[in-house]
Amino acid sequence: MSDFVIKAENLSKSYRVGESADYRTLRDVLAGAARGPVRAFRSVVRRHSVPPDENKTIWALDDISFEINSGEIVGVIGRNGAGKSTLLKVLSRITAPTKGRARIRGRVGSLLEVGTGFHGELTGRENTYLNGAILGMKKIEIDRKFDEIIAFAEVEKFVDTPVKHYSSGTYMRLAFAVAVHLEPEILFVDEVLAVGDVLYQKKCLRLMDNVARAGRTVLLVSHDMGAIESLCQRAFLLDRGRLTLSGNTRQVIDAYLSSTAVQNANNLEQRSDRKGDGKIRFTNVSVRRKDGNPIDVLQCGQEVEFSLAYVGQMPARGSLSLYINILTLSGQQMLLLGNAMVGTDLNGVPERGEFSCLIERFPLLPGQYSVTLLCTINDIVADWVPQATEITVEGGDFYRTGILAPQNAGGVLIPHCWRVMG
Repeated sequence: MSDFVIKAENLSKSYRVGESADYRTLRDVLAGAARGPVRAFRSVVRRHSVPPDENKTIWALDDISFEINSGEIVGVIGRNGAGKSTLLKVLSRITAPTKGRARIRGRVGSLLEVGTGFHGELTGRENTYLNGAILGMKKIEIDRKFDEIIAFAEVEKFVDTPVKHYSSGTYMRLAFAVAVHLEPEILFVDEVLAVGDVLYQKKCLRLMDNVARAGRTVLLVSHDMGAIESLCQRAFLLDRGRLTLSGNTRQVIDAYLSSTAVQNANNLEQRSDRKGDGKIRFTNVSVRRKDGNPIDVLQCGQEVEFSLAYVGQMPARGSLSLYINILTLSGQQMLLLGNAMVGTDLNGVPERGEFSCLIERFPLLPGQYSVTLLCTINDIVADWVPQATEITVEGGDFYRTGILAPQNAGGVLIPHCWRVMG
């Protein structure tokens, strides 16, 4: 007999653009019955007399099959819209597949989005016990883990406060702590390892590593390739709903990175994988030399300017924050640039123009990097464009000494000085 705990067989999920979900509540069913059989019959005839328009059908999952054995931690990667979150929702029984089936053996814990399984009117303490009960835990088991959960989530002061008053980060920290500490046999995790500050993220990674060592089965969705590589023995690559590759984590990550070569890197107007309310949108990004000419290859230590063209309108009262996030191609963050960090006020901008960020000495060592752009207004995301462009950095005289920094000098160079104290 196979040792699988998760088995997907020709799993498919489709959505009809512009239509509501297929499921109905009890109230919907009763209301439909009250309308009478004739009206119900007309509704059925009308629905089936119009042939389906395939152009309006989106296959979020398309004929996916795989097995995951007990104790495996498997990463799921792919671009936005590839079907990663839909896969976890189908496996978690949140939504039903259109075709195929999924077989699960064991108690499942899911952490798919902020607030999953939580009730806003209940306190942190009450939600912890409620979630434990949903997972099938006995009260004595939850009692044993309770203090550890609250301490890990760092919500000791707010444990008896309704969670609707928590920040989204605090909300998610508690949900993550509950999901992991209550020890479900199978855990589905979707993009929650980026919760909180850097120290808390490291704590989450250590806990996930402990989960792996304890022999539980985890399916992890993340854009953090470093976390995927360090935690997962195996990975799945999804592309437009299809499972295109399954196997060794490093090989799958390499295939994913090679498939995400930036297309139309400078022109951002047609990018569909962005997020935000659109009050301000990036339309173009370019990297220039000191003389204003664009460059394809930067040198370490060179003066460079990032130019971000935009369109949009600021509200009368608004606080604008811009961020340029530079990462390795495997997703490791190397450099974050932000106007608020250096005390620059960019409010009162015109409806069309360019934001400019000047770096006197570019500090990254030779390599390939991707650039993600973020604009917020009053802390609400206006535009977020992942992998807006890629840059290549080659060796340069950062310290103006005629000596190039060695390739193994780490990732970032900074000005520093030495002296002898007598």
